[in-house]
Amino acid sequence: MAIDDSFLGRGWSFPPTFNNTTTMSVEMVEKEQDIQQSLEILLNTTRGERIMLPGYGCDLMTFLFESVNDSKMHLLKEIIRSAIITYEPRIELNDVIVDYSDYLDGIIRIQLDYTITTTNTRFNLVFPYYKVEGTNIPQLYHKQITQSIVAPDESVL
Repeated sequence: MAIDDSFLGRGWSFPPTFNNTTTMSVEMVEKEQDIQQSLEILLNTTRGERIMLPGYGCDLMTFLFESVNDSKMHLLKEIIRSAIITYEPRIELNDVIVDYSDYLDGIIRIQLDYTITTTNTRFNLVFPYYKVEGTNIPQLYHKQITQSIVAPDESVL
């Protein structure tokens, strides 16, 4: 007996990209990849950002300037858990693990352990949340920046 996986869905890839073949169609994702991208969109969306679904999102940006302690991390886990339970019915969330061991480097890792309900398949998604945009490129902080100054051409003046 085959499993009906139409419940898993099919949607636009994120970020939206277009197929450059003769069809000029939008790239589509389906099944597990669609669920993973939906979770990433949910985690990256601020509440109130979507006009028709004002409660959609996780408000991770509110934790940007907060001090790191166990109570704040517990609140963060509960916000994520609540958003996933409300807006992602295709999965059953088993656990949310927040790793803030690299917090001083500007990185909080959010690990989602979930099971897709129709296929009973278990997955993990590690979502790195960067406090500062670009901290996933560590060589930016260690690279010497050189600037060259070009003298203006006097003949133009």
